[in-house]
Amino acid sequence: MDAPLQDCTIEEQRGVVRFLWAEGVKPVEIHRRMLAQYGQSTMKQGKVYEWVEKFKSGRTRVTDECLSGRPSTSRSRKASSPQEYRN
Repeated sequence: MDAPLQDCTIEEQRGVVRFLWAEGVKPVEIHRRMLAQYGQSTMKQGKVYEWVEKFKSGRTRVTDECLSGRPSTSRSRKASSPQEYRN
């Protein structure tokens, strides 16, 4: 019996989804197979469906898209005294 692949990247799993979907395997079966291979590291079933839809829509890349816009962290100067907050 083969041991599950506990160490895997999300991109690796997306590649498996893309490959199996291209072979005509249904998303529920893709998830079942991945669960047998990756164990607790497997992406959620809803994500498998989401990625199948992305591939159906023409997406070919398994990596995350670059996000544009403002970063989530702020780099503003902190006030050193209470008077600076009032200005």
